[in-house]
Amino acid sequence: MVTKQDQAVDVSPLLCARCARELQPGSGNFYRVTIEAVADPTPPTISGEDLAGDIRKRIEQLLRQMEGLSAQEAMDQVYRRLVLYLCGPCYRQWIEDPAA
Repeated sequence: MVTKQDQAVDVSPLLCARCARELQPGSGNFYRVTIEAVADPTPPTISGEDLAGDIRKRIEQLLRQMEGLSAQEAMDQVYRRLVLYLCGPCYRQWIEDPAA
């Protein structure tokens, strides 16, 4: 059974992430930008000396370092995905120099 609440439409305006200009879905004058950041995905370099050491002790040390972090905070250190909406002029500036 579908209720009115299930059919609710988000009526909040869509705004440009840079200039806060209101964007009009369906008008074709804005961009959706997806940014995905992943911590170094290569396997760690492990030496013979590392293998000879006390692995359990190193794991316990790492767990202590992470003790105060929530699951989300720990995940944010490894993976983040953001979706931005940019108006045409802001997109053209951003795409040429995204780090600005």
